[in-house]
Amino acid sequence: MSAAMSSAARKQTLALRAICFSNPRQGGQCLPGAFPVPLIEAKISCLGMESGMTKGRIERRVAVIMATDVVGYSRLMEADEARTLDAIKRLKVSIFSPNIDARGGRILKLMGDGALVVFNSAVDAVECAISLQEKLAHDQEELPSDERIVLRIGINLADVVIEGDDLLGDGVNVAARLEASAEPGGICIADVVHRQLGGKCRTDFLDGGEISLKNIVRPAHVWHWRNAPIAAPSASLTSARTSIAVLPFENLCSSPDQTFFSDGITEDIIGGLARFRSLSVTAASSSFSFRGKNTGLKEIGRKLGVNYLVEGSVRRSGERIRITAQLIQAASGMHLWSEHYDRDVIDIFAVQDEVTRMIVSTLVGQIESADLHQAMRKPTTSLAAYEFYLRGLVHMRSYGADDNRQAFRMFEAAVERDPQFALAHAHLALASIALNGYANAPPDILDQALALARKAVSLDGGESGCQRMLALIHVNRREFELAERHYRRAYQLNPNDANTLVQMGGLLARRGKLEEAMEWIDEGFRLNPFPPPWYSAALGNALYILGRYEEAAAALKELPNPGPFTCARLVACYAQIGDTRATEAARAQLLKVCPNFSTEDFISRGLLLERPEQLELFRQGLLKAGLPK
Repeated sequence: MSAAMSSAARKQTLALRAICFSNPRQGGQCLPGAFPVPLIEAKISCLGMESGMTKGRIERRVAVIMATDVVGYSRLMEADEARTLDAIKRLKVSIFSPNIDARGGRILKLMGDGALVVFNSAVDAVECAISLQEKLAHDQEELPSDERIVLRIGINLADVVIEGDDLLGDGVNVAARLEASAEPGGICIADVVHRQLGGKCRTDFLDGGEISLKNIVRPAHVWHWRNAPIAAPSASLTSARTSIAVLPFENLCSSPDQTFFSDGITEDIIGGLARFRSLSVTAASSSFSFRGKNTGLKEIGRKLGVNYLVEGSVRRSGERIRITAQLIQAASGMHLWSEHYDRDVIDIFAVQDEVTRMIVSTLVGQIESADLHQAMRKPTTSLAAYEFYLRGLVHMRSYGADDNRQAFRMFEAAVERDPQFALAHAHLALASIALNGYANAPPDILDQALALARKAVSLDGGESGCQRMLALIHVNRREFELAERHYRRAYQLNPNDANTLVQMGGLLARRGKLEEAMEWIDEGFRLNPFPPPWYSAALGNALYILGRYEEAAAALKELPNPGPFTCARLVACYAQIGDTRATEAARAQLLKVCPNFSTEDFISRGLLLERPEQLELFRQGLLKAGLPK
């Protein structure tokens, strides 16, 4: 190859993400503007082959582009470079190349962590992507999760411009952005690709709505492969966690032998914080190494490599004990929070456990709040919009008669002041259906809420709160599969959002996935040990479906100002338990709140359940209580 040709090949490789065109077919005919692959091969070069194209000539053709990428490639290479390279080389020979060749695809650019491929049709590209993911998952299933090769795949169909030896156009960039939007082990395709698919392939994908793609001006309507591996609490690793060290609490007691107690407090706080996956907690041996040394807090933070420090003291006087704790930003030395706890020393270890739990739960909230202010995704440039948004959250989390209306007004005002405020759109969607009876809202209200939630995701597809709200709207529209897809996306974006965990658990219970449902709910309660009341509703519903009626009743009784649907659930719980007195009292309360209550109306309007046997379980409970059919 001549030096001139090598330079041209390098230019193509660096500047472009695909160097071939396809002829997507409809009824066996080439689309307008496309031409058969053999003709293309005769006219242009691919990866360094000589081109017969006239210099300076500009042409445009339709291309189907598939972009693939290995998830966590840098981590895999850092852990074991030789093993990773050998695995990718083996998979290229055994899975990638055979599947691509079998469907007429051409690998145009093969990188260490991915490839760019073109096909003769959208159907070929999608079928190849599905085959790759299925065969790769089967090949890797016996390996530890941290050693598996997992792909993301994105597919786009677009015009590409030929300018001299260069191939230009946003279509290649969009394919790469779609790949980045896919779930690990998943496939994300553009709407234009989905429209080209036949009936079989088309049903393999779920509507992902419009999303924002990095450096792409217009939102893209995307579809996600419905059989992508599910994300679960045990399967997610947090790549960048907030780091914290707890320094040994100072013993201020008159007797030095009480140090065991202050050290016990310190170690229990370390253990409590370490349970939260959102935090990286320094081990006690490291933080205790600074005891008695005159080292500044900033220097301690630098040496331990942490964002935050916790320090405190323990003082005992007679039968009283005072424990203080404070949270400090390591880099600046700023005190973010402090509190003291006064207790009677009846059982010193019970006091230790109680205070540790209080400190840990409060610390996590304070750390999240501090992180929010430092790492917020710039939700709005309008202070007024942000203030309205915060006021809306207060009303949304309250249970007053007019709170839903007030929340709607606040979120509406936030959107008016900043139409690009994604979270305000998302919460306005929720407030709109809350104001109109959630799932019982009129169809036009549910449609408007869906449009608002999709707008929120299009404004900020990387904000987990927007994905979670879109999922919740789908739940209330009884679109359970779509809801699950967006909950899992929200979880991948932020595995430490307890709200997502509990709502996802509630959805899985509705879908009959009871064991997994309780795992999500339990994890949500663990991350948020002092949760809002609505957590109890999700828990109570799941426990009832599981047949754990006493626990379900206990959970539902935690809800303030219960409405008719909560009262009805309580009646069903007590009836299933066989507690006649409690059943009669709950039934009286229900009929007082809703004199015209009927079982069938509750079953059809009040229950968002997917499986008929679950509906029947509630029906049996209500009829056992003697409620009208």
